[in-house]
Amino acid sequence: MRPTQIYYEANIEQYTLGKELKERFSDISWIPIENHNNIEELRTKENSEFRNLKQLLIIGTRKTHKYVENHKVSDYLVPYTSSGCTAMCLYCYLVCNYNKCSYLRLFVNREQMMDRLIRHSNRSDKELTYEIGSNSDLILENTITNNLPWTIENFMKSLKGKITFPSKFSMVDPLLSLNHQGRVVFRMSVNPELIIREIELGTSSLDKRIEAINKMVEADYKVGILVAPIIMVDNWKELYTELFDKLEAELSQKMKKQMFIEVIFMTYSFVHRKINAEAFPDSIDLYNKDKMTGRGMGKYCYRNNLRIDGEIFIHDELERRFGLGKILYIC
Repeated sequence: MRPTQIYYEANIEQYTLGKELKERFSDISWIPIENHNNIEELRTKENSEFRNLKQLLIIGTRKTHKYVENHKVSDYLVPYTSSGCTAMCLYCYLVCNYNKCSYLRLFVNREQMMDRLIRHSNRSDKELTYEIGSNSDLILENTITNNLPWTIENFMKSLKGKITFPSKFSMVDPLLSLNHQGRVVFRMSVNPELIIREIELGTSSLDKRIEAINKMVEADYKVGILVAPIIMVDNWKELYTELFDKLEAELSQKMKKQMFIEVIFMTYSFVHRKINAEAFPDSIDLYNKDKMTGRGMGKYCYRNNLRIDGEIFIHDELERRFGLGKILYIC
């Protein structure tokens, strides 16, 4: 990534990573801000500026470190070294309130976050799994910060338990030679190529994602697949059938033997519709009044009868190809 501009908090040069980023991007315009979480000139931009906002980089320190209990792949969701993303997935749950959190924000106080992880891990009488990638895509972030090798090396030295993170990107080569001790769980999100190309804008292709999965398995990482989000576009069952056929044919035997699968159906919102209509006027309209119903304030999900049918279809198609017990959950 080569950002068009960088907004930064003044204290970032107190941190090693802050100094490194300042030097690396010295040829780019740097704009001082008081708080990465409230940049007024960006929050007042029109929705049509969404693409341009995605080309910015925001650098600051993370102030909020609250761990949230989780009962899926991890025990806790952990705020970590970034938030937001440069990709432009039309459904992204991180796009929560217009132009506040769409762009990529990097937090340079990684030592503070790692120390907190170490203390939390050492207080527990059992091994815990920490989800460190729920607020961003760490494979993408790593191309800018090299934080993942730093994180994995420091985690292996001082913590018990495991860390996990998902991705839609294929740039995994910097992780392949690391001594991860089998305590890093990598999860790749997959979707049909049509959905990746037209909805998951700016992410890696399906072929590249499958290649990355097989590389990580060969490097002895525990690897799972997120079929996420399931989007009921026209002919969606045919598209997902083709996806599962491709995965069955191209995933390595080693991957298929150890894989686990998470399945998540899309939730959409009024905010997404508003931004997408103005920023991506020629894109697929993900809202379908015949298929969707309200879910909380300004949110939409698939109608119950369609959802039940979809869950049965996905469950049966996955089990037929990959065997019993591979699906962790469908939500």
